[in-house]
Amino acid sequence: MPQLITILILVFSAWWLYRRFVADARKLAEKSRRAEKERETGAIGTLVKDPATGEYRLKREGE
Repeated sequence: MPQLITILILVFSAWWLYRRFVADARKLAEKSRRAEKERETGAIGTLVKDPATGEYRLKREGE
């Protein structure tokens, strides 16, 4: 029984690490794609519209 619990913990940990790795890879790819697009167009940043105020602002890193 202890071996089964250990195996389950290892499998769950591996799955969790894999999901984090994939999520981080997607974020990095999107950031790279956005930076490449900004270089191509000569833009300084990406503007997004704030739904509450209706004003435009620069997109933050975490968005």
